[in-house]
Amino acid sequence: MRTTIKKEFDAVNYMRQERDRISKEIADMTHELIKEYFAQRRSKERIPSR
Repeated sequence: MRTTIKKEFDAVNYMRQERDRISKEIADMTHELIKEYFAQRRSKERIPSR
C-alpha cells in the first residue's frame, strides 16, 4: 500500500526553476560579467554568521 503525501514545498522543482531563471539571466554575459553577477548575489543573499 502506497501513501501519497501532498508537499507544501517541492525543493527539486524550486531548484529547477531557479536554475532556469539564472541561466536565462546570464545567457548573454561574458565570463567576467558572470563572475561579477555571482559575486554580487553571494554577498546579498548570505545569512550573516553569528
